[in-house]
Amino acid sequence: MPWKVRDTMSLRKEFVMLAGQEGANIAQLCRRFGISRKTGYKWLMRFSELGSAGLADRSRRPARSPDRTQREIEQAVIALRDAHPAWGGRKLHARMVQQGRRDVPAPSTMTAILRRHGRLDESESAKHKAWIRFEHEAPNDLWQMDFKGHFAMAQGRCHPLTVLDDHSRFSLGLEACANERTETVKECLSEIFRRYGLPERMLMDNGSPWGDTPENRYTPFGVWLLRLGVTISHGKPYHPQTQGKDERFHRTLKAEVLRYERFADLDGCQRRFDEWRHVYNHERPHEALGMAVPTSRYQVSPRLFPEVLPPIEYGPGDWVRKVGDKGQISFRGQVYTVPKAFKGYPVALRPTATDGVMDVVFCAHTISRIELRSPPMGK
Repeated sequence: MPWKVRDTMSLRKEFVMLAGQEGANIAQLCRRFGISRKTGYKWLMRFSELGSAGLADRSRRPARSPDRTQREIEQAVIALRDAHPAWGGRKLHARMVQQGRRDVPAPSTMTAILRRHGRLDESESAKHKAWIRFEHEAPNDLWQMDFKGHFAMAQGRCHPLTVLDDHSRFSLGLEACANERTETVKECLSEIFRRYGLPERMLMDNGSPWGDTPENRYTPFGVWLLRLGVTISHGKPYHPQTQGKDERFHRTLKAEVLRYERFADLDGCQRRFDEWRHVYNHERPHEALGMAVPTSRYQVSPRLFPEVLPPIEYGPGDWVRKVGDKGQISFRGQVYTVPKAFKGYPVALRPTATDGVMDVVFCAHTISRIELRSPPMGK
């Protein structure tokens, strides 16, 4: 998978950041990013010698001025703010420290500078209050996924698909989609899986294509994830806070990109999304991470994406049945109903600790239960 011209610099930066994580497998990362090991080590060496400037096709060393005047510092603060109009004093302070600048003003001083130069919208600032949330212990324990509300372009509409790692807040994917169909999501997610590996679990809401209702929580898309060995979870209907981190990501995307820009088409959207995603992952200080950047807490998953799915196999003690077109299986002369999304697939029946109750298992996931004492369907 060769690097696309539109995001070459951001991919180089992401590669060296992930390669610098403790225990990183450089050879595996090179394969996932579609480059040779020789190229990968070249960028690592250049980054080690020159920092981010070494990743450019032509060296661009930043100008340094250790003897800045107060006016020059204020101009630097305003310039950074204008580049990121939604950032407040704390984020600007953390970013300037990350850049290695000297005499960086305190966050409160930066806020005063913004206010003095008319860059602070007090009514907008009041909206940004911290959310109370928990996080999973390790990267790839849980990914959150959702569509940001679609919006109009000069040509058609854009449906932004967002995928976020729960532990690190690392943006794994920000895709400009033409629709919200199952095949579109699978295509985008397959590319993300190839680069970052498979998570243990994914959290989605109850909309299409994830799962329509709690009573019909399995869809062909969900079955595909289970087939890959990814556990799926759904948030409570009408409770967006269940996916609080991804919802917060949507707010940030709106505040820093969608609020200010209009797009001609999906290609223009994707270019801007790629640029901003790089800033979000590698440059933008995150308050919930103690002003660190998401890349500092993310590592790729060791679970590789299988290009060819292995056959479904069950244990010798399982009763295996194929699910019919209407979501039915037969066992001991009776017919039972299981979710229709599994039609055509083999499932296993396993006894539970309760007499007469059987688990219905798909791959390694329990998808339903049946009571053998129940009368057959239609009787």
